[in-house]
Amino acid sequence: MRSIRRSRRHWGALLAAASSATFALASCSTPALIASGGATAGVAVSQERGAVGAIDDNAIAAEIDQRWLAYDWHIFRDVSTSVSEGRVMLTGKVAKKEDEEAAVKLAREVPGVRDVYDEIAVMQAGGVADYARDAWISTQLRTDMTFDDKIRAINYNVVTVDGVIYLLGIAQDQDEINRIIRYARNLHYVRGVVTHIVLKDDPSRHTEAQR
Repeated sequence: MRSIRRSRRHWGALLAAASSATFALASCSTPALIASGGATAGVAVSQERGAVGAIDDNAIAAEIDQRWLAYDWHIFRDVSTSVSEGRVMLTGKVAKKEDEEAAVKLAREVPGVRDVYDEIAVMQAGGVADYARDAWISTQLRTDMTFDDKIRAINYNVVTVDGVIYLLGIAQDQDEINRIIRYARNLHYVRGVVTHIVLKDDPSRHTEAQR
């Protein structure tokens, strides 16, 4: 399990989303506490943000999805949302600058959002080969992180777009961050690594949580 990330690129999910007001919670790929029961709740408790934080992040991701879909389904289709303690990372590719600006604006307006990291690229979408390569990169990095006992992979979200890895999450210490970045940079096809990781003892985490 990692921080909340919504990732869907198939028509079945899009049609389901259009017909159900509850689609967004189910489409969040991690941790879907409401749908998964006690086992997933136990995983969420073990995360640095805790079960309550995971539920709040799920709600934020769902609300962002709903607002995007109501505004323009192209944004909903092309942009992915990752949320960790109210920090929102937006990734993906859109064809127009105004789509990027709208995606960011709508995300910022959602209650509970503390910050928005805009990593949306304005360019034409890639082909199947590009998506497959990016998926491979993300999977390899998650695997490396999971099998390293010095990394709490559960606290991180990994997204790859055009060979650039984007990281969002909470680190136990700087050494953990360094290990993750080292794994990322050693993977084939990786063109860059962008991190939006905060340290576990970062004072801003607690300050923000009290707002």
